[in-house]
Amino acid sequence: MHGTRIPLAKPDSRAITIRLARDPSDLMLVTAIRSAVYLAEQDCPFEEEFDGNDMVAAHFIGFVGNEPAGCLRVRFFGDFAKVERLAVRHQYRRSRVSFKLVQASVDYVKRKGFRKIYGQAQDRLVDFWAHFGAKPLGHNRKITFSDFSYTEMLLEIEPGPDAITLDSDPYVIIRPEGDWDRPGVLDASAGRAVTSPLRDLALADR
Repeated sequence: MHGTRIPLAKPDSRAITIRLARDPSDLMLVTAIRSAVYLAEQDCPFEEEFDGNDMVAAHFIGFVGNEPAGCLRVRFFGDFAKVERLAVRHQYRRSRVSFKLVQASVDYVKRKGFRKIYGQAQDRLVDFWAHFGAKPLGHNRKITFSDFSYTEMLLEIEPGPDAITLDSDPYVIIRPEGDWDRPGVLDASAGRAVTSPLRDLALADR
């Protein structure tokens, strides 16, 4: 999984590709998918589905061929990540896109060095999340919102051996999110001579 866009040249119509959202057009895809699933199918009010957290989260988009089929959101807190807003368009629910979205998010959270993933699963979907090793949190807190009942879930994980830390290569840390294994534009810029152009501009203004 990395952040590059899917190829446009005659992809396998059944191939599933997962990537991180990177720009406003990607967020439009996320909005369209979640609107089709939550607003249209589950009668969720707009202000409850689009809750003010989309601009402070990471979003994964799942494609079947070139068609956006599903999405998922991840937010980060002090010692855990929260995986939420998994949505798959109805015509793709027999595909593996939901599983691949969740697995991509788990791998991503591991790479960022977290050890806990928290979720709030609709009660009917607890078994789905158990497939990944998540278990009910055990607080016995009843959660209901947007007309559904939810169970708090916790998945305990080990950070990957390549987790990003303060000891990681500094160029890795500044690469595009989720695409840490490939040199980015700032890696290439390091080959230029240091000219400190802003400093020179300040001298010119004196």
